[in-house]
Amino acid sequence: MNENTILIWGAGAIGGTLGAYLARAGEDVLLVDIVEPHVEAMKRDGLFLEGPVETFQQTVKAALPSEVKGQFKRIILAVKAHHTRDAVRALKPHLADNGTVLSAQNGLNEIVIAEEVGTERTIGCFVNFGADWLEPGRILFGNRAAVAVGGLDGQATDAVRDYHRLLSIFEPKAVLTDNIWGYLWGKLGYGSLLFATALTNASMSENLASERHFSVYRRLGQEVMAVAKARGVKPLGFNGFDPDTFMPGADETAAHRSVADMAEFNRHTAKTHSGIWRDLAVRKRKTEVDAQIAIIAVLGREAGIPTPAISKLVELIHDIEDERREQSWPTLDEMLTL
Repeated sequence: MNENTILIWGAGAIGGTLGAYLARAGEDVLLVDIVEPHVEAMKRDGLFLEGPVETFQQTVKAALPSEVKGQFKRIILAVKAHHTRDAVRALKPHLADNGTVLSAQNGLNEIVIAEEVGTERTIGCFVNFGADWLEPGRILFGNRAAVAVGGLDGQATDAVRDYHRLLSIFEPKAVLTDNIWGYLWGKLGYGSLLFATALTNASMSENLASERHFSVYRRLGQEVMAVAKARGVKPLGFNGFDPDTFMPGADETAAHRSVADMAEFNRHTAKTHSGIWRDLAVRKRKTEVDAQIAIIAVLGREAGIPTPAISKLVELIHDIEDERREQSWPTLDEMLTL
């Protein structure tokens, strides 16, 4: 590989979509994934993106982790949150001395990456576009949405600017931000609501439009924002989610409007259900609930902030994972017992 090759570690919904767009634009990209049939399909036929945004088939270079050789200055990590530490340890031998790792994931994975490779070599990233891995070599690109990139210390280094250039190939409105933690904590608030929508088999928009469960969504958002505030973070809003409406003392009417805006945003995407729902209902595998949501309760305890709704949500997701409960409205109703 030449030194300008971009290594994308994890070629599922997020990594595969980014990789296909970058490769089509002429960037030298190597997609790495642990799913052998997926890697073989990409080697043989390329990567097929489909959906209302755009449909195209793109020739790509692909490899299993064991097939990767050499070192790379730019590595985009796009694995599920709970696989972050193992993935970083696997890719670390391939990170050049002057290289950096960008976290194109959901959650606060930058904390784990920085523990493994150093804060100065970790780049923060926020992605909210809708995509699903359908089968080997096929990804659904459901809708465009906010994308942002920034240094963990707020500084726009040459590496940060270069990642912004790359992400702008995929999303022309990609933001270069000095508050990436604000985006990430905003996504945690948004994500807590999406995890709740996975407790039923209804679509994200149907769940969010349920007046009966508005109090659940408000309580989840409030707990996440309270923890963020205690940590000195100013969360940012996007795609209908307004963090200010979930802050302590905020007006209930404003929160109601934000949840309604989220329902409306998710009504206009081919990705009708969350990736969490898909993990539970289709792929029958563990979700990112511990790495994405349970960590909020841990950080809340450190800050003295109670998070009973977050803890209950984690418990219910585990119940579904372990087949003690089904995805249903009665399961979401359990959140009302709080």
